[in-house]
Amino acid sequence: MQPSPANGTAERTPLTLSRRLARLITWFGSSRRWWSVGVAAALIAALTEPLMPALVKPLLDHGFSGGIELWMVPAAAISLFAVRGMAQFVSQYALARIANEGMHRLRRLLFARVMDAELAMFSKQSASSLSNTVVYEIQTGSMLLVQAMLGLSRDGFTLVALLVYLIYLNWKLTLIVGLMVPGVAWVMKVFSKRLYHLTQLGQKTTDELAYVVEENVLAYRVVRLHGAETAQRDRFEKLSHLLTRLAVKSTIASAAMTPITQLLASVALSVVVMIALWQSGGQGLTVGGFVAYIAAMAMLIAPIRRLSDMANPITRGLAALERGLEMVDVVPPEKQGTYEASHAQGRIELRNVRVNYRGEDEARALDGVNLLIAPGEVVALVGPSGSGKTTLINLLPRFVLPSSGQVLLDGHDIADWKLASLRSQFAMVSQDVVMLNDTLAANVALGAEIDRERVQQCVEAANLAAHVQGLPQGIDTVLGHNATQLSGGQRQRLAIARALYKDSPVLLLDEATSALDTESERLVQEALQRLMQGRTTLIVAHRLSTIQHADRIVVMDHGRIAEQGSHAQLMALDGLYARLQTLAMRTAESGQEAVL
Repeated sequence: MQPSPANGTAERTPLTLSRRLARLITWFGSSRRWWSVGVAAALIAALTEPLMPALVKPLLDHGFSGGIELWMVPAAAISLFAVRGMAQFVSQYALARIANEGMHRLRRLLFARVMDAELAMFSKQSASSLSNTVVYEIQTGSMLLVQAMLGLSRDGFTLVALLVYLIYLNWKLTLIVGLMVPGVAWVMKVFSKRLYHLTQLGQKTTDELAYVVEENVLAYRVVRLHGAETAQRDRFEKLSHLLTRLAVKSTIASAAMTPITQLLASVALSVVVMIALWQSGGQGLTVGGFVAYIAAMAMLIAPIRRLSDMANPITRGLAALERGLEMVDVVPPEKQGTYEASHAQGRIELRNVRVNYRGEDEARALDGVNLLIAPGEVVALVGPSGSGKTTLINLLPRFVLPSSGQVLLDGHDIADWKLASLRSQFAMVSQDVVMLNDTLAANVALGAEIDRERVQQCVEAANLAAHVQGLPQGIDTVLGHNATQLSGGQRQRLAIARALYKDSPVLLLDEATSALDTESERLVQEALQRLMQGRTTLIVAHRLSTIQHADRIVVMDHGRIAEQGSHAQLMALDGLYARLQTLAMRTAESGQEAVL
């Protein structure tokens, strides 16, 4: 199918089966040598089919004592079976190579697209949907489609070979066989459309079902704490039941084609038998010719039945592969410029920046922000929840794009930077630490070559050396899924070690010490002080202890900068910051952490 427009309003132009198959040539058509081998082998196997009834004809016409040449029939039959078996093996092997090599190329392209896709894709599609497309849909589609191609080539050639032999024996009778071709074609067309529609619905429902599982795996604590197991089971049951119904409907549509096709074939065969019997009595059709014709005619039913069954795997295979192709066609890569630098100075400027997540009529996340940060300056961003602090942080590495205005790094608009070069200038430590299921060393050196000595130094600077020494394999210990075996403070310090290893000129700290106990926060704060040295630093935080040493505090409210200055200057203004500070002090007097 063709890619849908960005606004989603225009209808997609339906593609014929031939055009849909032609789209796959890029990935599955490049193995020309294997295609040639596979098709040639399938042709050889098909040519052996009519030779079977041809061997029977002389036995019946001349009797079993006709001469030495009749004794060659058993040897010829053995040879035919050997040739056909070898040809089928070669054909199947060749097409398996085509399927797996094409699947590898397409899967590699899809994963590359996931890596460079516009970030909006990740808000529109769930992780389970994307992984299902890249891993399972491509594999299923490739194997189904190429196996169908194997069947089409084998049974198509067999059908042609048998028809040629039937025409050779009696062309008038063979015309009757042609009468069922339109009927078979109509049956396949009707049921193929039905199967394609059911397959698409099944894909969508499978995604939704997988997402329910994904959500409940990630949120198992919340679900159990709130006693939501029954509601989630009902949610799962509803989707699972729908998927079962769709699977049954798909099976019915697929299975109905075979008996209808066989009925058409049996009617044609019965008519042919009646006419052949009449011809054998009045027009000199020999016994051998009659048996050979009927045998070849009966042999037609098997390839016709298998060809009618091809509608199901072809439809399912195309639907699966087109889902991946749609992601390639519709989802564009991130836009980027050409400017790059090895190590930025760290001068950041925002010029009248606005960010709208939904539309112009909605409240802006950022509304006309102007801000200049000097190289090496430590700037803290404070303000009520929803004031735009995290949005501002995410603008810099282009995780969020401005709706208007400019964001500049070292005087160059970030839209003009190459993304790899731009993002190499930033290191981020946030509240939500993400670790890969890999070794500790690989997580610290993420994206770079592992220097073991440097990893050890960064781990030590992050106040994590004592814990790492107690791990079974030290820095070579595999952390597991998102390093859940580590405590919150240890994960934060591991993120700091990663930022130290990256050694970027700009540091982004987004609630890096929230939700930590006092001891963990002390260790993290010590590590952060080492990390911040010599770097331009932006800090989003609520804890007074985190921001009190900043060179400048920027107070945000409703997407705008309300105040900025040092702690003393802001307290003297007696504005929003002073009110937040007073509230924090009252909280501290009650024995709790001072939080802005």
